[in-house]
Amino acid sequence: MGGGAAQAVGAAERLGFKPGMVIQELGWDNDTDDELRVAIEDAIDADMVDSDYGNVVDAVLLWWRADDGDLVDGLVDSLTDLVGGGVIWLLTPKVGRPNCVDAADIAEAAPIAGLSQTTTAAVSKDWQATRLVTPKTPA
Repeated sequence: MGGGAAQAVGAAERLGFKPGMVIQELGWDNDTDDELRVAIEDAIDADMVDSDYGNVVDAVLLWWRADDGDLVDGLVDSLTDLVGGGVIWLLTPKVGRPNCVDAADIAEAAPIAGLSQTTTAAVSKDWQATRLVTPKTPA
């Protein structure tokens, strides 16, 4: 396994994906990281589903670039099939890469979409992942 593939496997583990989870992938394009995608599908032991899935999902993998439009709209759309307590992993190009998304834009968009930003991690050579969750509501 090459360095990139090993890094992708480690990233899939850091994202918390486990066998049996249903992961919805949104925003796929020809610039996404295929090694990371394969590692995630290996980690969940299934193919990721797309926006046509029509059932609840455990997590959403949202690939997003600066020229993809309104991030708030993209995040709100990501919530459509997400199970309560599920996680959105927002994958954006790293700083210095084409179409990188400013961290301030994510920090601004998340609460407007009803999400809290928790962590950000490098997941491949060109992509970083930001973990977004719905805030816990007091009982």
